[in-house]
Amino acid sequence: MLCFEMNGEPLPREHGFPVRLIAPGQYGVANVKWLTRIQLVDQRYAGRFMAPDYVTIGEPHPGQPAWTFHTVSHARLKSAPARVLRHGTRHTIHGPAWGAPIARVEVQIDGGRWQRAALDRPRERKGFAWRFWSYDWGTPSAGEHTVRSRAFDTDGHMQPPPDDPYLTSRRTYWENNGQITRRVRTT
Repeated sequence: MLCFEMNGEPLPREHGFPVRLIAPGQYGVANVKWLTRIQLVDQRYAGRFMAPDYVTIGEPHPGQPAWTFHTVSHARLKSAPARVLRHGTRHTIHGPAWGAPIARVEVQIDGGRWQRAALDRPRERKGFAWRFWSYDWGTPSAGEHTVRSRAFDTDGHMQPPPDDPYLTSRRTYWENNGQITRRVRTT
């Protein structure tokens, strides 16, 4: 999709004037700004930034020293507890979920039962944008706690736990979409 206007006005320079390429399902930072030409290629583009930075590293056969590099493709289903806010004695956990149209996010405190988080309204109809979520933690006891989140997409896929066998060979952030656990200290 080629964007030349924003909110009915010409696209501002800081948002990519004269034309910005919008690719639904891709992170906004991967959407090309200041577009002046288009070139069709018959393979995945690996330019100045994509080739050295957006790669995954794989070991074709475990224990062998030969490594392979692949350019990153679509994002994997992921969520993360990003911050905990305190309002008086009550605490709320906030985070994003991304990588697919998000159906729900669940939060686990100190290895307990998974609890459903509240999802913010989607920012686009197709649902590929980040979905922000929050969980009302209530009034936790003082001390250190662990907070983990997991996302589910609209096809029923779940973000894998960190001990999922699939993740054992995943070496980079781009590949490893395992559930993230944060340590939080409350007073």
